[in-house]
Amino acid sequence: MDRLFAPWRIRYIQAPKYEGCIFCDFPRENRDEDRLIVFRGEKNFVIMNNYPYNPGHVMVAPFRHVGDLEDLSQEELSDMMVLAQTCIRVIKEVMSPDGFNIGINMGKVAGAGIEEHIHLHIVPRWNGDTNFMPVLADVRVIPEAVEETYKKLKKGFEKISDL
Repeated sequence: MDRLFAPWRIRYIQAPKYEGCIFCDFPRENRDEDRLIVFRGEKNFVIMNNYPYNPGHVMVAPFRHVGDLEDLSQEELSDMMVLAQTCIRVIKEVMSPDGFNIGINMGKVAGAGIEEHIHLHIVPRWNGDTNFMPVLADVRVIPEAVEETYKKLKKGFEKISDL
């Protein structure tokens, strides 16, 4: 039998499940590094996915608690898209991906982990990043610690001058 050791994952497995809305509560806490918030815009903010599909997986979410895309104001929607562009620029600069997956999962049936608060996923992709592990073992290999990716992205956002 083959074994895959990932001892750093135990903290995620044993951590208590969060009861509130991370997209509402985390920005209010002013603990951006602990909560993986890399940037705050006018109407939305950028937070890293703590369970990323790939390193650099971020989400853009409105500060206001809104569940459906059609309920966003024009200002919120516009700010979300501008931040998405900025995320792409920053990730390209600090991580050099070959492409991106960008999307919104609305509703549980669509895969929304937190369906009560709309958020836009931005996932950097590299040629060959879909290796044999997800296909054969239903396992994703994340080659970089979330904390290291946070430092790269935070530094990249700090360099952007046109925000």
